[in-house]
Amino acid sequence: MRVKKIEMLISSGDFSLSEDFQDVRANILLGIEAVEWFTPQEFTINPTPKGNGVKPIKENFITTLRELGWRTEQSMSIVDGVGAGPIDAVKDTAFGKFAVEWETGNVSSSHRALNKIAAGIIHGHIIGGMLVVPVKDLAKYLTDRIGNFEELRPYFVVYKTLNIREGVIGVIAIEHDGTDKNAPLIPKGNDGNALGRLENT
Repeated sequence: MRVKKIEMLISSGDFSLSEDFQDVRANILLGIEAVEWFTPQEFTINPTPKGNGVKPIKENFITTLRELGWRTEQSMSIVDGVGAGPIDAVKDTAFGKFAVEWETGNVSSSHRALNKIAAGIIHGHIIGGMLVVPVKDLAKYLTDRIGNFEELRPYFVVYKTLNIREGVIGVIAIEHDGTDKNAPLIPKGNDGNALGRLENT
């Protein structure tokens, strides 16, 4: 899997300039690079429109972050007045907790994730967060209505105008390395064990 674009919506204060943030960013990029399908060390998808599942895709990402010392699939409250909810991965830094979410839902889910990150920073529960979403060219091969970068982009201005003096909010757009009609469809549902099985036929 490769990164198409990194859009920084907020990058303010000492944390954004720190080695801690550089480490967090490097970890996330390593996790994305670790996501593969069909072709070793690459993400090659069957180009069937709406034919591939989304949840299994993030398994290698989560596994990599866990190996790098992140706490994964954590339940924590980062918004005042809202009960604890699942966070894909959390990293403890000298500045506070940093959260990352890998989008598997629709665009409304993407908006909620960004809102949660922003509110968490404002309330002081986290120092920052990033959302990983597919670009439209990848999303068209995934579950119908999966949130995508291009669909979110018109609303980035809302977050860029927030008065946050210390914190980081970013969106990472990911894309496939290639397509192959011989690649097996990525299972829909929760069959994460399917990811990482390399088919040679």
